Amino acid sequence: MFFDKNKELMYSIFMFKRIYEPLSNHLQAGKALLIYGPRQVGKTTLLQNFLKTTPLKYKLDSGDNIRTQQALGSQDFSKILSYVEGYELLAIDEAQNIPNIGMAVKIIVDQLPNMRVILTGSSSFELAGQVGEPLTGRKQTLTLYSMSQSELLSTYNKFELREKLEDFLVYGSYPEVVLASTHQRKVDVVSEISNSYLVKDILAFDRVKNSKTLLDLLKLLAFQVGSEVSLSEIGTKIGVDYKTVQRYLDLLEKSFVIIRLGGFSRNLRNEVTNKAKYYFLDNGIRNSLIAQFNGLSQRNDIGQLWENFIFIERLKHRAYQSIYANMYFWRTYDQQEIDLVEERDGSLFGYEMKWSTAKIPAAPLQWTKAYPNSSYEIISPEAYQNFILP
Repeated sequence: MFFDKNKELMYSIFMFKRIYEPLSNHLQAGKALLIYGPRQVGKTTLLQNFLKTTPLKYKLDSGDNIRTQQALGSQDFSKILSYVEGYELLAIDEAQNIPNIGMAVKIIVDQLPNMRVILTGSSSFELAGQVGEPLTGRKQTLTLYSMSQSELLSTYNKFELREKLEDFLVYGSYPEVVLASTHQRKVDVVSEISNSYLVKDILAFDRVKNSKTLLDLLKLLAFQVGSEVSLSEIGTKIGVDYKTVQRYLDLLEKSFVIIRLGGFSRNLRNEVTNKAKYYFLDNGIRNSLIAQFNGLSQRNDIGQLWENFIFIERLKHRAYQSIYANMYFWRTYDQQEIDLVEERDGSLFGYEMKWSTAKIPAAPLQWTKAYPNSSYEIISPEAYQNFILP
């Protein structure tokens, strides 16, 4: 097995600086701190590093613990309050596995206003569904992704990050993948994450009956990165109906495997808005699904790798720097297009991701006519760091 608790120790020794450290800056009495994110991105390490230094008397538990599930899932005031008696901080890892966890935390923060609570979860569709209504006004949410380029600046300088660009495009940015020193080790690690964690989590749901159908869907999405996706066409190819495709896509997005990008339209009748694009939250996961870890010189999908990498790193950058924007792609039926459009502060910003700069395209004519006050920028390997780094 490639994954056990030793990886957490190795990760801690390497001391990547995560964006939410110190975690104490985000913790408030009388409120729950929710930390979402895919498995294996470092949520447990982030929590443990905080607990090592906090002066608070804390109780650390796991949502996998049956006794914890029984106590916090009981909705019994006396049982729940006695469970945390004498502590100033309750920390629950993988909290989505506890039935009625939202109601339990509501009871705790309402009855013990000086209590602090931290919950981590790798399945936002489970944990968010349980805590949404009970913890309205009583929670703060953080999302932790695989290592961002800005976080890696704590270990590497910008020149070194550019030198490692091929690795990020091919293997992705999960902490243990970044730490791995050989090609084979990186492949082994990211494949294990993909096969044993992400897909396994989704298949655990009763509504997902067929692992082959799910994997076929993921592979189709992997080959269509950067292209509009037809749900009916996908359904035909994998042998399920339109609604089942929609449901699987929703689960994949809420389990931090993919993210949906819709089409932008404000003025033109021929702007495409009825389809969406899907990107993978990590390049390595995408490549693992199609078993393709060749170097860039041996690939015909470099443009897709580049577009997915930049899109996700920009997503992390906006999330971590509190840059609020609506995201879209833009395309007309006569094939004029822009990869990413951000709508920020009432203005439009168009970005085209280009790996090769042999021929730099000008802004599409219909874009400049329809949105004359918008901007347009090419994001290339020669000039990309300002777009994804603070």
